[in-house]
Amino acid sequence: PVIEKDVDGSNSLPLSLDRENPNLGRYSACRRVARTIYMGSAPTTRAAHRGIEDRQIKLGCVQPGESVATFGDGLRRLTDSATYLYVDNRRYWYSTQPTVTRLADDRAGQIADDQITDELIKRVKKQAQTRADFSRIHPCVPSSDIPDDREARLVILGPEFPHTARDEASAARKEAAAILDSRGSSPRNYKNTLVFLAADVARLRELEDAVRQYLAWSSIWNDKEALNLDQFQSGQASTKRKNADESVEARIPEAYQWLIVPGQPDPKGGIEWTDIRLQGSEALATRAAKKLKNEESLLIQMGGVRLRAELDRIPLWTGNHVSIKQLCEYMGRYLYLPRLRDEDVLIAAIQDGVSSLVWMSDSFAYAESFDEQAGRYLGLKAGGQTRIVIDDRSVLVKSDVANAQLERERQAAAERTTETRDLQLPETDGDVDAAPKVDGVTRVPPLERKLSRFHGSVELDAIRMGRDASKIAEEIVQHLTGLVGTRVEITLEIQAEIPSGADEKLVRDVTENCRTLKFKDFGFEER
Repeated sequence: PVIEKDVDGSNSLPLSLDRENPNLGRYSACRRVARTIYMGSAPTTRAAHRGIEDRQIKLGCVQPGESVATFGDGLRRLTDSATYLYVDNRRYWYSTQPTVTRLADDRAGQIADDQITDELIKRVKKQAQTRADFSRIHPCVPSSDIPDDREARLVILGPEFPHTARDEASAARKEAAAILDSRGSSPRNYKNTLVFLAADVARLRELEDAVRQYLAWSSIWNDKEALNLDQFQSGQASTKRKNADESVEARIPEAYQWLIVPGQPDPKGGIEWTDIRLQGSEALATRAAKKLKNEESLLIQMGGVRLRAELDRIPLWTGNHVSIKQLCEYMGRYLYLPRLRDEDVLIAAIQDGVSSLVWMSDSFAYAESFDEQAGRYLGLKAGGQTRIVIDDRSVLVKSDVANAQLERERQAAAERTTETRDLQLPETDGDVDAAPKVDGVTRVPPLERKLSRFHGSVELDAIRMGRDASKIAEEIVQHLTGLVGTRVEITLEIQAEIPSGADEKLVRDVTENCRTLKFKDFGFEER
């Protein structure tokens, strides 16, 4: 009965598996594996260490020119379904007593679909803890739980929404369109922030089968005392449970292989969906982010020249400028614009464009606000580093318009300098009478005050010194160093009172570190 059922014969399990899987049937892989195990393990049924190891099984099967992995797959399929095949760690043997495999098959058939879905969702959420280059990940959640924000996010659709390549009517495509269109009962505004990940229909079935086997073996392992399993049966249940668990984890990336990306190539056209197949075994979000970056469907960096090209292509200018806050809105709303990870990418692109030395031809200028009555931009800056603020007043200015205003301001400054020079006292050789007189009164023009030095000191929190120093560098030092020719010196003074006294190790460590950091004056002293 053992041979007829699990080793060889017209109705045997190995023959059935070879017929169902052409890749195995081409080499009679399952039958060769079963014969090898039987011939190798039969003499060991009464030995202390029964069975033969998997590497011996593969060595007994493979012939020159054949792949060892083929027989490894056949061995795995046999251990999943055979009635008399035992496994303990990496040793396999046939016995005349049935294994718990049949019990596992029976329990697998009794597991409800809801249990499988719940287990699968739990595992997908666990794998979705890695965010990669996305601001957030939304695994297997309803539309109402996906916020309407401006940051790029990956939506992992639940197993009830699988996808098939080029199938516009797939459950995944319909669900993605519904999520993109609305959030619960409200329309969704920021559509250019979402991409979707769905499972393949065929691979999802394999994944669900693996989950079913894992739940079945887990229940047997949990009930091993009630089932009165012997040592080898308990070992087999433990090994099968572990193998099923690893199989589920490995098949999740294989199943979730479809990125569904909304786009709008023509600003006046409709939404177009792109299916992108993922490969590899990395975390779900990591694979998705890597592929989207390669396809330029997700930007984590953008240069000023690229931003200027997008501003001109649509165009997005409102007259001669565009509000930075409104530009952030545009990037999140419209699918015909680049999909940015977050606002920081846009700010970095603006800083790159404003600081460019060729801003007049390739990028733009930045202004803190626009005075409509005077027709003039306030705080206009270009060609150097500047701090970008996103508020209701800050704008990006067309380069030609900004250059024209800057040129007018330079001319006006030159004229003021000339006028000031004309008002200066003539050479009098100390004769006050040579000074200009108005109505008989000597008028000495006031000297222009020139503020040429700044100094300041502040006490830092020793616990949060890094945070405070960073803020000072951004708010104070950056403005001073932005002036051409300015020389800035920063001195850090440390004073510490140690009531209990410093031990030898503290003195040695601090002194050595001070020397390494090139402190000019330092040392411990007695009080």
